[in-house]
Amino acid sequence: MDGASPLERLLERDRLVTIAGLAALCLLAWLYIVTGAGLGMDVWEMTRLALFPHQQAAGVIPDMPGMEMSGMEMSGMDMSATAAEPRTWGAAIWTLMIAMWWIMMIAMMSPSAAPTALLYARVHRHALAVRQSQDRLAPTGVFVVGYLLVWLGFSVAAAVLYWLLERSEIVSATTMGSQSRWLSAVVLIAAGLYQLSPLKNACLSHCRAPAAFLSRHWRPRALGALRLGILHGAYCVGCCWMLMALLFVGGVMNLAWIAALAILVLVEKVFPAGQWVRRATGIALIIWGGATLLV
Repeated sequence: MDGASPLERLLERDRLVTIAGLAALCLLAWLYIVTGAGLGMDVWEMTRLALFPHQQAAGVIPDMPGMEMSGMEMSGMDMSATAAEPRTWGAAIWTLMIAMWWIMMIAMMSPSAAPTALLYARVHRHALAVRQSQDRLAPTGVFVVGYLLVWLGFSVAAAVLYWLLERSEIVSATTMGSQSRWLSAVVLIAAGLYQLSPLKNACLSHCRAPAAFLSRHWRPRALGALRLGILHGAYCVGCCWMLMALLFVGGVMNLAWIAALAILVLVEKVFPAGQWVRRATGIALIIWGGATLLV
């Protein structure tokens, strides 16, 4: 042990390194979100609790506190919009919006992905000991990169969908949430139905059983770690994509909705009662969507 290299001593503490790395990543992502995600918006002003958020978004005044033009013009980008002419998205705004979605997904999904990443680190250490592999630097970091790349793809799709909804004035450029009763109701009901669907259950089952997932899909070396991370990310997106769509209802930068969804995802994936929570949430969302149609 005394003759071990610094690298070997570090690898022996892989669990601690993994926990510290994921915690730092998650905290930095949350810091980026709560400080406005580079969009020049006051997220605390955009964080409002309402049973039917579309009513607030439809009646909001464009020059609400924290949304003045001085805060919306960033590096030459005009973020303003009028009722007659939606704002123009240039390359800089596209970059910011995709980055906002991706870092938001990192903040929300990292805690629930941590158990699988930690188990992967343990399995990799065991493989090194048993097989005398020389692949000492292929492990958890590459797995996490693969996982996050899938969420980057999701973030690009989410930004495109947000752009389309904003251009159609279905989503407010001011609150970044639905201002349409129909959009709110459809998303809520669809999310509820998906919560109860076999596909959701199948994806969630993979996320809730990381040992079985790793045993079935394990591959050695860095390429295997990347493949495994991508596959786990795909199951994770399959499990949670409709929950993330709820942000279009409550507001993409509404911290209360972001935190609530992050907690829900964590409970579903990690806690023993996760499957019951999934079913209860599905029923509640369907009822909520039905009530939205009536107001």
